[in-house]
Amino acid sequence: MTTSASTNTGTSTDATADTRAGTVTDASADTGAEAATAPAASVAVTAEDAARGRRRRRRRGLSPGKPWPASRLVGPLLLIVLWAAASAAGRLDTGAIPAPWTVLETGANLWTDGTLTTDVLTSLERAAYGFAIGLTAGVTLALASGLTRTGEALIDGTVQLNRAIPTLGLIPLFILWLGIGETFKIAIIAIVVYIPIYLNTHAALSGIDHRFVELAEVQGLSKVQFIRQVVIPGALPGFFVGLRLGVTGSWLGLVVLEQINATSGLGYMMFQAQNYGQSDVILVGLLIYGVFGLLSDTAVRLIERRVLSWRRTLSS
Repeated sequence: MTTSASTNTGTSTDATADTRAGTVTDASADTGAEAATAPAASVAVTAEDAARGRRRRRRRGLSPGKPWPASRLVGPLLLIVLWAAASAAGRLDTGAIPAPWTVLETGANLWTDGTLTTDVLTSLERAAYGFAIGLTAGVTLALASGLTRTGEALIDGTVQLNRAIPTLGLIPLFILWLGIGETFKIAIIAIVVYIPIYLNTHAALSGIDHRFVELAEVQGLSKVQFIRQVVIPGALPGFFVGLRLGVTGSWLGLVVLEQINATSGLGYMMFQAQNYGQSDVILVGLLIYGVFGLLSDTAVRLIERRVLSWRRTLSS
């Protein structure tokens, strides 16, 4: 009996030892597997971070980058350099296209004798009156047409019809209606200005998301608050596009109008120079028109950048 008990005790001890040995072996195997897996996981995380960095670099590469200072002057200055180089090399006919220094000398002479000063001030006055009337009409009609169905029914179709008619083709009719003085010139400039302002402002108003309108209704905004907080911010980007086109259009219309029964102005000066074959005087007038157009467009861009400083765009 004693021998049997000893035998059973030995058997139990061996089984327990085997069990403990097996447990230790499994734990060691698991620890080894975890140690082998850790480097692979770190390598995978590193590869994923590198892929994210490459994607970020690719996304940043899609942007045109920071704007250059005075970048819009590069093109005009390059044209002037090419013009001067071709004139110095004798590649241009001086009778048709005088050299830049000849044009500058002619402009200085005209400014000295007072002729250019009077013509510039007269042209600026006509352009300013026509632009102010066109701006007021364009914004008023766009608001009336964009915010009410009655206004849209009465105004939009009429403006679209007016847009389809060549504005300069209205000159003979306006001369019969308003006379051949200054009034018809200002009226034509106003029409040239108001059409792009109306079209772009009306398109911006029509493009305002309807969810903003529903949100304004839920918040209980009044009509005035709705226009100030929703309509105006939503329409400003389109308005500034139309404003830039209107500013340019006022100068384009002025060139033609000042050649009809005018006694002063840049267009009149160019028309008289054509009769006497003075191409240098014509180029002086064209350069002044170009400078005025570039300056006015730059002024509108600066105002737009300040007013819409909250907007993040590709150009900014």
